[in-house]
Amino acid sequence: MALNLTQKLINDHLVSGKMNPGEEIGLKIDQTLTQDATGTLVMLELEAMELDRAKTEASAQYVDHNLIQEDNKNPDDHLFLQSATQRFGLYYSRPGNGVSHPVHMQRLAKPGKTLLGSDSHTCANGCMGMLAMGAGGIDVALAIAGEPFYVKMPKVWGVRLIGKLPKWVSAKDIILELLRRYDVKGGVGKVIEYYGPGVSQLSAMDRHVIANMGAELGATGTVFPSDNEIKRYLKEQDREEDWIELEADKNATYDIEEEIDLSSLEPLIAKPSSPGNVVPVREVKNTPIYQSYIGSSANPGYRDFAIAAEIVKDKKIAEGLSFDINPSSRQMLQDLVKENHIASLLQAGARLHQAGCNGCIGMGQAPAYGRNSLRTTPRNFPGRSGTREDSVFLCSPETAAASALTGEITDPTTLDMKYPNVQLPKQPTVDKQLLQRPLSYEDAQKVELQKGPNIASIPKMDEMPDQIEIPILLKMGDNISTDEILAGGARVLPYRSNLPEISKFTFEIIDETYYQRGKETVEKGGHAIVGGFNYGQGSSREHAALAPRYLGLRVAIVKDFARIHWQNLVNFGVLPLTFVNEEDYDLLQQGDVIVAKDLKRKVNEGNEFPIELKGKNQKIQVTHALSERQKEIMLKGGIINWVKDRSIKQG
Repeated sequence: MALNLTQKLINDHLVSGKMNPGEEIGLKIDQTLTQDATGTLVMLELEAMELDRAKTEASAQYVDHNLIQEDNKNPDDHLFLQSATQRFGLYYSRPGNGVSHPVHMQRLAKPGKTLLGSDSHTCANGCMGMLAMGAGGIDVALAIAGEPFYVKMPKVWGVRLIGKLPKWVSAKDIILELLRRYDVKGGVGKVIEYYGPGVSQLSAMDRHVIANMGAELGATGTVFPSDNEIKRYLKEQDREEDWIELEADKNATYDIEEEIDLSSLEPLIAKPSSPGNVVPVREVKNTPIYQSYIGSSANPGYRDFAIAAEIVKDKKIAEGLSFDINPSSRQMLQDLVKENHIASLLQAGARLHQAGCNGCIGMGQAPAYGRNSLRTTPRNFPGRSGTREDSVFLCSPETAAASALTGEITDPTTLDMKYPNVQLPKQPTVDKQLLQRPLSYEDAQKVELQKGPNIASIPKMDEMPDQIEIPILLKMGDNISTDEILAGGARVLPYRSNLPEISKFTFEIIDETYYQRGKETVEKGGHAIVGGFNYGQGSSREHAALAPRYLGLRVAIVKDFARIHWQNLVNFGVLPLTFVNEEDYDLLQQGDVIVAKDLKRKVNEGNEFPIELKGKNQKIQVTHALSERQKEIMLKGGIINWVKDRSIKQG
């Protein structure tokens, strides 16, 4: 039977289940990736599991999100992470080494392997012929401990690329085109696999741009073939021995078919405040901007910065504009310096920031109130930039650089200049200084974890109750993101290892009273929330499930969930339910009290059951999508309790 590449990768790592779309499967995980916004909890979870040493082929902890050191909290956590990686046998990427996804691609990614990361943009490394997926931190902790990763078998969405990109159009416009067609939930339950003659036109880093923003489509992952371009890239990184050729069988088929003619594309832009709100740049031309921002994991390559440098070379940016350059890796930054591109950017008036996530996660470079920000980052959810009432547009480096010159959104095809011909360095830098290798087992056993005063253990979680009578504390609409549930940024993320403190920011963008109202329900049985479609889109940060749970959230009833957040809710004992009849959403109001009796039996024995609205003489049918394994986790009150219970029984 002919297989597509996604099916080959899954089949090679399948440890349980069958490859039928929608059925839960267990996958062997070869590599893991954690970053400092999520990794602190992962390391605490490994400590709680009493892990002796990582069981994966390679696991890496990156410090790329929380780089601002305004007090002791971030540097204390960096020391904790460093000591934890030494103790458990992980790689450690120090602050300043760069964003996890391109650095992992440079140093550790291998065609044919599986990668699980506690960052939703882990799918970026699918550009290397890997099956790379984002997940909650506890799932990654279990993978590090040698456990399979469980996920619903995705459909495979084959996207055939033909033609060649026109001048002034680049990889970012390809993924924006797919978002224009299908919006932010178009990839839910799917792996997007790119193939066809157009793939050969794309560099490894171009593919990274496209694979990265598969997360914005809600996809489980993105897969590209491992071809001669990947061989060239690995050779350039002194890792040619890691290359193997991988592609779909000639007669392979896909569950869903799509075609993009690259030659037909034009510069595109996502308007506020969703990556799926895509239009041609020409439709919003002349819109004034305060900031033009280039960098992040969504445009992390040498070419992305070099072409911007060539566009602004020997020119000056618009008066009053902030032109922010956010290098994605230390290694790539050195090449930009050697080739004088950084000089061109600085001479034009750019501001150079350290290599890391920075403004992409609201950690610096926040835009001014009431002003427009133009960014090459992957997301523009409300508040994502660090400014609560932000207005962020997403675009390519060409559009960002052209607009920096004019001070307003500008179609780069209208510039009075030739399209720059950017050449890659003949001998790219290979820099391993800030990526520390795992210690030997003997040395690792001598390491003690360094815990600063901001690190707090995860509180105990009780079992799922058999009866609930709880109020609906919030009713929300569609596409609520994890940034709206629990914001990132410089105010919030320093508390990533302190659940009682970080919970104070929960749902603040939606309702500032939630924290206090939620706390008041904890001793009274908790509460519920109601949402629309695609609830929990965006980041994999498990804090967005854990903090509401800490504040008493027991049940989430929505029209449908984003994959990673749904799994995080299960992992922390929040019952995720969907409406059997979507119109019943209109019957539920904030303040209503929902009642369910004999809940354990109903969850365990079936998928569909009724809940009552107290005092309204109404019943609403709800359903869940829990596997048999997840039912056990839910009844125990979360995966930590489930793991402990298994350890006791096995011990």
